[in-house]
Amino acid sequence: MEKEFINPPQLFKHPSYSRVVTVKGPCKFIFIAGQTPSDDKYQPVAKGDYKKQYEHIIEGLTIQLKAAGATWDDVVVRRVFTLDVDALMKVMRDPTTKRPENADHPPTSTMIGVTRLSNPDFLIEIDLTAVTDA
Repeated sequence: MEKEFINPPQLFKHPSYSRVVTVKGPCKFIFIAGQTPSDDKYQPVAKGDYKKQYEHIIEGLTIQLKAAGATWDDVVVRRVFTLDVDALMKVMRDPTTKRPENADHPPTSTMIGVTRLSNPDFLIEIDLTAVTDA
């Protein structure tokens, strides 16, 4: 299986995501449902704290990737839903925030501002698509 990360020279190379990712050859697609900042009783953790909720979500996604036989290097699509884009961008630009993606080959990514998630105390939800060898 071959993954190609493409950033056309005619477009600004974004520091946080690749413009295009292609996958060729025998492979396994892994779709990870939206991970929320919830505990094992589906209650919100770190109410009001974007950084702690983000890092909690990253930990959960890492566990799910591993369970599927994948790593963050296998992620090709990341979709982020948040109540406050500016607040989350501040956290994501903070150098002390844990960022598991490969800085040289980040996945494609979309950030979407929403009015509410499944619990009013959830500030962020992230889903992923990863691809590994079959």
